[in-house]
Amino acid sequence: MAGAWVPLALTLKVAGWATLLNLVLGVAVGFVLARRRFPGRDVLDAVLTLPMVMPPTVLGYYLLVLIGRRGPLGAWLQSTFGIQLIFTWQGAVIAATIVAFPLVFKSARAAFEAVDPQLEQAARVLGLREWAVFLRVTLPLAWRGVMAGLLLAFARATGEFGATLMVAGSIPGRTQTLSVAVYEAVQAGQDDLANFLVLVTSVTCIVVLLVAGRLAPGRVAGQA
Repeated sequence: MAGAWVPLALTLKVAGWATLLNLVLGVAVGFVLARRRFPGRDVLDAVLTLPMVMPPTVLGYYLLVLIGRRGPLGAWLQSTFGIQLIFTWQGAVIAATIVAFPLVFKSARAAFEAVDPQLEQAARVLGLREWAVFLRVTLPLAWRGVMAGLLLAFARATGEFGATLMVAGSIPGRTQTLSVAVYEAVQAGQDDLANFLVLVTSVTCIVVLLVAGRLAPGRVAGQA
């Protein structure tokens, strides 16, 4: 089972980076949609939520079209910086980030919408700038919802399979995450390895979900 720890380490690396990216992107977009009113806001919300319901293989295809060698972004990165994202762990991070993004975005938006605007206005009256109001009032009041979304996103990124396989492939030691390793082990008839990988993945996700449940907004204090 020694070879099982390599995909585990890579999975944690990919999920960690995806969660950090979603901390910035998901919280920022969630705050804007919670506090701003503009034409097309509902359409934008629906588009940003698509990765939650879209088949992972379809999402992976879109990513291949975008960041592949012949894609507009992929070709530009290759010709300008010599960067290739396909079949790299960075490509796996991009896939995991996009798949898990709606979990952070929706949780953050709901958390920010639950914050009383009068408290923010009171802080402005006291002379705080907008960034200070966000950091000292809004975010502290919404942090439980944001953190719950981040934990769910981490769990989702840990188990991501379809988009990751299409974008990053299955290169042992380089792009083979836990979910991909399980698929490969089953295909190769390595039942013991597959069972061990499934157990590791399940325990990791259960722990994350238990912590996320503890942080969920509205949880009654002292509730088991």
